[in-house]
Amino acid sequence: MTLAETLLAAARAKGVMIATAESCTGGLVAGAITDVAGSSAMFDRGFVTYTNAAKVAMLGVRQDTLDRVGAVSEEVAAEMAAGALSHAAAQIAVSVTGIAGPGGSEFKPEGRVCFGIATNQCLRTETQEFGSLGRANVRRAAVDHALTLLICAVADYP
Repeated sequence: MTLAETLLAAARAKGVMIATAESCTGGLVAGAITDVAGSSAMFDRGFVTYTNAAKVAMLGVRQDTLDRVGAVSEEVAAEMAAGALSHAAAQIAVSVTGIAGPGGSEFKPEGRVCFGIATNQCLRTETQEFGSLGRANVRRAAVDHALTLLICAVADYP
């Protein structure tokens, strides 16, 4: 069973809907979920907010947060997840923002990806350092991690 299949089975058992807010993964998390037949019963929508302007317009990320800490940050991941939750008919939302590569900087290296998980009860964030695996591999690792975070969030959902 794939991670997406595991997620959807758990979401179906709990009766929860899921939303995604993605930047560096460009919709790949939503794509993995919707690759599973019947996913529409548990997946409400996905937001692909690749630019800062899209994050602000579609998810309500604050421009001052972007200016202060940049898009690749737990603060922006938190605002993305909260924004997805508030703009969707879902009980759980995940967000992904990072640097898939190539490139990066001393302060924000390639392979750094920040995640947010939001429910009506809690909002939490984390950062993973996947390293310089190459763009496709960083994105794949981020998708798998986001799906795993969603599985855990569904399991913990009341």
